[in-house]
Amino acid sequence: CSAVDACESSNGGCSAKAECRRTTPGNRACVCSAGYTGDGIVCIEINPCLVNNGGCDRNAECTQIGPNQAVCNCLKGYSGDGKTCTYVSLCSQNNGGCSEFAICNDTELTERTCTCKPNYIGDGFKCQGNIFQELLRNSNTSRFYFHLEALSIRDVAGPGPFTLFVPRTDILNSDPRVKDWIAREVMAQVLRYHMVACANLLYKDLTAMTNITSLQGDLIHVSYSQNSLVLNNKAEIILSDAVGTNGVIHVINQILVP
Repeated sequence: CSAVDACESSNGGCSAKAECRRTTPGNRACVCSAGYTGDGIVCIEINPCLVNNGGCDRNAECTQIGPNQAVCNCLKGYSGDGKTCTYVSLCSQNNGGCSEFAICNDTELTERTCTCKPNYIGDGFKCQGNIFQELLRNSNTSRFYFHLEALSIRDVAGPGPFTLFVPRTDILNSDPRVKDWIAREVMAQVLRYHMVACANLLYKDLTAMTNITSLQGDLIHVSYSQNSLVLNNKAEIILSDAVGTNGVIHVINQILVP
């Protein structure tokens, strides 16, 4: 006679996810494999995420990837290895995407608000100061700013409103007359001829006008035809409506001469 191996056929009737172990002749025990639980006849995958979130942080998502195996991933708005997750302030990185002249406030996870600082206007993502400040921030108008600074002309830093017609930087740099005006001490008059006080004139406002009085005192003639605004029949407005807290800037392609 020979002992009967109860595990010899069909894994002894144990689950495919179990090990059949011979005990006494003709008998066996079924033991679920690692990662499974049950009586050996029926073995079910253990999902570690069902108990204590699988050991993940409470601000992490537990995802089962196999029998008794899981990975932890921090939820949006948090960072870490999943076992430990810390809140990430949107405003702590690059001011939350807000303008450098704005205040970023975290409101809730993955949300924040951007509000322009006092003395600035805008939507929080783009904030403008007064037009004197804006002249310097734009390469198209920065040369005009430096001429104002050199002559201590601070008119447009006041409360306004003002409208400026600013010759583009490369025009001011290349026009040979500029050095002559500076030498003859008339540059201040030329610059003030590009300024209009007590008026915030947007492009659409200018289309309905024919003459405006400059801060220098002389008139600037305005004409509108073929979708173009031209000053003194010569200088075309090529960039318009750069709005600041105390006025508006228009960039022109010629220098206006009183």
